[in-house]
Amino acid sequence: MRKPRNYDEDLKALTAKARQLKARKQSQLGELVEATGADVMPIEELAGALLSIAAITDPTRREAWRKRGAAFFSGERAEHTSGQRTGDNAQPAAPHDQRPPSSGPATGAA
Repeated sequence: MRKPRNYDEDLKALTAKARQLKARKQSQLGELVEATGADVMPIEELAGALLSIAAITDPTRREAWRKRGAAFFSGERAEHTSGQRTGDNAQPAAPHDQRPPSSGPATGAA
């Protein structure tokens, strides 16, 4: 005979797992902001930039951003192709490896 399933326990476990995944995602986003150097921007400016790029639906621009992001994560240097630059927020930023090293460990406090 099968043991009855405890749905309350399953729901609690799933809720805890979802909370853990959300916390990990937030932590990784914070690490990404720091790794790209965007942590030195005023929070309002960073939020405005993110809202602007989130509203852009041009697949060509989004693919260029995806490739640039993939190069960032793989440690490659950013390619500077003049033919790809169209629009006000499509200018290439300095590659992440040209930033000076941080002065100490990140504390997570703002």
